[in-house]
This record gives sequence, C-alpha cells and structure tokens, in this order.
Amino acid sequence: MASTGPFNVTEAAEASTPNMGGAQFASHTWVEPIIVVSIMVSSLYFNRRHNFRIFDSARGRSPTRSVLPHNSSQMSSPDGSIDSDSYSPDSDVFSSSRYPAKKRNCCGMVVRTPNSSRFAGNWHSRVLAKWPFLLEMFYWILNLAFYSLTKAVAQVLFSSNDGLWQLAQDHGVLVLDIEHKSWLRFLFPIKESDFQAWFLNGHLTAITFLNRFYSLVHIPGTVAFLSWYYYAAPTHATFATVRRTMTLGNFAAFFIFTFFPCMPPRLLPKEFNFHDTVRQSNAESVWVGGNYVNQLAAMPSLHFTYAFCVGSTFLYHSGIFRRSQRGEPRKPFYTQIFFLVAGICYPLLVLTIIVATANHYWLDAVVAMCTTTLSFCCNKVWMFLLPAEDILCWILRVDKPTPTTGDRLKRREAQYQLVKNEEEP
Repeated sequence: MASTGPFNVTEAAEASTPNMGGAQFASHTWVEPIIVVSIMVSSLYFNRRHNFRIFDSARGRSPTRSVLPHNSSQMSSPDGSIDSDSYSPDSDVFSSSRYPAKKRNCCGMVVRTPNSSRFAGNWHSRVLAKWPFLLEMFYWILNLAFYSLTKAVAQVLFSSNDGLWQLAQDHGVLVLDIEHKSWLRFLFPIKESDFQAWFLNGHLTAITFLNRFYSLVHIPGTVAFLSWYYYAAPTHATFATVRRTMTLGNFAAFFIFTFFPCMPPRLLPKEFNFHDTVRQSNAESVWVGGNYVNQLAAMPSLHFTYAFCVGSTFLYHSGIFRRSQRGEPRKPFYTQIFFLVAGICYPLLVLTIIVATANHYWLDAVVAMCTTTLSFCCNKVWMFLLPAEDILCWILRVDKPTPTTGDRLKRREAQYQLVKNEEEP
C-alpha cells in the first residue's frame, strides 16, 4: 500500500491531468524588460556622482582626482574596487611623467600598463565619471555573452542536437539516481516529484505564486540586488567581492553547463511524473525562453547560485556576526533582524520555487552552494584581468571612473563630525 505522507502524493496527481495553477501573465514579455530597465535607470540616478558636471569648464581635470587623493586616483581594480594590492606607483622611475605608467601585480609578475587618466577630459570619460554604474552594466553584458556561448559550444562538442538531448536526459536521470538510489539518499528524503505534487494537490494558490515569481526572482531580482548593494555597501571593495563571487560562480556554472549538460525535471519523459508549471499554455518569460537560453543547464542552478550569494550578503550586511569587530558601525536592532530573516528566507524561497516548478533538482542547489563558496574563496582570481582592462581603456581613450559606493556613508560621517565639532566647546 502506498504511503500517504504529506509529500507522497504523486499517485494522486497522476489520476488525471493536474491543475498546475495560474500561468505567467501574458504581459511578462514586455513587463519584465521594463522592470529591468527601470531598475537600471534608477540605479544610475541613485549611484550618480554628486557635484560633478559632464560639461564643465575645467576640461581635462580628472574627475577621479576631484574626489580622491592624488596618489589614490588610479588605484582601481578591474571591477572598480579600490585595492592597494593591485596598483603600486613607481615614483623613482616615473616621477618625471605627468601620467606615470601603472604597475599591476598579475599572477606574481609586475606588469606595466598605460595610464588612461590622461583621457579624463574626453566626453565618454566624463559620462562614466558622472554615472559609474554604467561600468557594472558592461560587466553584465559580458556575463550574458559568455552564457549564450555555452549552448553553442555544447552543441559543437556533442555533435548534434539529438545526441546532446539524449546525453542531457541521461544526466538528469543520473542526478535522480544519486539522490534517491545511492548511499547519499539520506540527504534527499523528499523526491522532487512528490514535492511538486504536494503543491498541485490542494495548494494551487501557492503554485500560482511560484510560477509567476520564477522569472522575476532571477534576472530582475538579481539586477535589483546588485543595484541596491552598489549603493548600500560600506565600501566598493566589499561590493566588488560580492560581484566577483557572483561572476566567478557564473563561469563555474557555464563550465559545467558546457561539459555536463543536464536536462531539468520538467523536460524528462512523462514516466518521471514532472509537470512544467511555468510554461503552460505557451506562457514564456523573456528570461527563461528564447534562442539564447540554454534549456539543458539544470546543473548547477544559477537561480540558487544568485540566491545563495544574495542571502549570504544579507547575513553579512546585517552585522550580527561582526559585532565584536572594532570600528564596525552598529545597525538598529530591527534592521539587523530584517537582514537576518531575509538572508535565510530568500534562498529557501528560491529553492522552493525552482524545485516545485520542476526546473531543478535538489542536487542542483547543493552544487550551486559548493561552487558559490569556492568562488568566494577564489574571487580575486579576476585580478589577472587588470592589465587587459588598462589596455582596453587606453584603446578606447577612456578614463575608468572611481566608483561612488561608500560615498553616502562618507558624507554621513562628515556631517556627523561637523555637528560634533560644533557641539564641542
């Protein structure tokens, strides 16, 4: 006799074609791009450089030098972080030059690169100086371009679409076998099909919410997070660590997508009892459909890669685990609790979404946690691109802008110090 536990309801769902809840709104195709563009425009505004004009009479004056000490104006990493380990001015050799060459520590070697600060007066340099968040958008475009390549490279490696499809299906079945038939099955007590069936039997409001939230939580949610943290992070070095971690997590996933194509549960044969709840009635999201999207990229879950990174950042930003550090600014108690709860609940919500909608396996999230943790430990590997970025800036005749991250806190501290000095006798 079949078990009647709360998650063993696959047979009940099989009795007839289940009601899979409400599909995505048809308006998603145009609402989602508007949401992302609105977030980007808002971020450009809130992260703009204050008291700086693009069309200034003082042409040629470096905008970075107007906000930083002279000897710090070029200490920017490829991701915009201020990193003294990445730059060291050679005053003995280049002291006679107005624009001394940069010295970059790259893979244990010291590399001299051209100094693009001489182009600070160019119009495109000044546009970037006013809106430095434009540089972050450029990094996003590079990520999307590399993601799009994974589909094409996998097709080349595995000869044909039919061969790639069958291999991805075999890998999907292998994941299920590892979870529920190997010695690791104690880690996965609930089958994905049973988990989804629980929502399809009497919890249609919940599955409708998950269906419609699935696309919004990935690209729009991640863009919103990065935009907010660029503004809210205490320093740009802190923000850059998070962004480098997410980027390296992306590339780790891209590598696995290419050499281990894995079919998501929703595309497995019917005998596995999965239902594609998100794409019913031809409903499609801009971010989960289209020719550029790799449909055979279940392992690891990029949704959970981002969610785990976001949740970890929320926990760090709460400050609860850094109370003993000297100089750590204290946040109000309720603010700490808010970020603590958000840091725990957001990854759990995303995990629920990706499994209940049959887009990922439990193991996809586990691997995503591992790759994200490894990416955090190795995030500074991106520093090897410093010389290439310097050369690109030189070719484009553009001066890399100084980020505005942390400026808000600096202004607040300056105002506090001013008030404190006025109160002193």
